[in-house]
Amino acid sequence: MPTITISADPDTITAGESTTLQWSATNANDITIEPGIGSVAANGTRSVSPEASVTYTATATGPGGNTSDDVAVTVNQPPPPPPPPPPPGPTLEELFQTTVVPIYFDYDRSEIRANQVERLQGNLQFLQENASINFTVGGHADERGTQEYNVALADRRANAIRQYLEENGIAAARINTISYGEERPVCTDSNEECWQENRRGEFAMR
Repeated sequence: MPTITISADPDTITAGESTTLQWSATNANDITIEPGIGSVAANGTRSVSPEASVTYTATATGPGGNTSDDVAVTVNQPPPPPPPPPPPGPTLEELFQTTVVPIYFDYDRSEIRANQVERLQGNLQFLQENASINFTVGGHADERGTQEYNVALADRRANAIRQYLEENGIAAARINTISYGEERPVCTDSNEECWQENRRGEFAMR
């Protein structure tokens, strides 16, 4: 009777790695290894890289009949790659720019309007939650009136906002004020809609 033995070294691999099959047969004139190898010499080695766990069967056939031996190769699948990191969130400065909004004033007035309190409260909440932020409140005026008058008016507007924030818990050391008068309009048309946009107190990080 023919004889045959087959082994694998190593018998456990990770997908993408290789193992070496080694076999030896006697009294045989036909030796095959399946799956995927076919006819081989009586003695030999072969490097294989199976993609999944598999059992290799070596069969020896000779005048006295046939015999076989097999070896199992375990193939472990690699762990999935880690998920990509989440995209970075907005910076504190970007949050400031999108959350802290201008406060608008009536013509020739520096009192906080009733319909601006909710906006100012939103600014206040953000500034309370981000105590590391120091900022400047810039006061602005529309084009009507003298430059000197508008500088003073814009200063009163900036300080009205400052006073509101301080009275609601924002430390005075965090707040700076500056008056731009009519020098930095966001709209240049001479109509009420445009003038309203320019009568404002605006926030900037520093």
